[in-house]
Amino acid sequence: MADRLDSKAGKAAYARRKWIAAPPNGWIKNVLGLRQFSMRGLERGNADWRFVGMALNLRRMCSLRAA
Repeated sequence: MADRLDSKAGKAAYARRKWIAAPPNGWIKNVLGLRQFSMRGLERGNADWRFVGMALNLRRMCSLRAA
């Protein structure tokens, strides 16, 4: 894995991941306060995650619409 990350393609992929995946997850944890799921089980956890994603998207849509 270290060899993959040291390559030019690996560094580009990691930089792209940093801009795509990290900000929404950090925003969900810090702003929405989701540190743990409120339900147990894979199916209910997935439903909980979809609900959080929907809330994030609705919030972003409202802020984009107001601008």
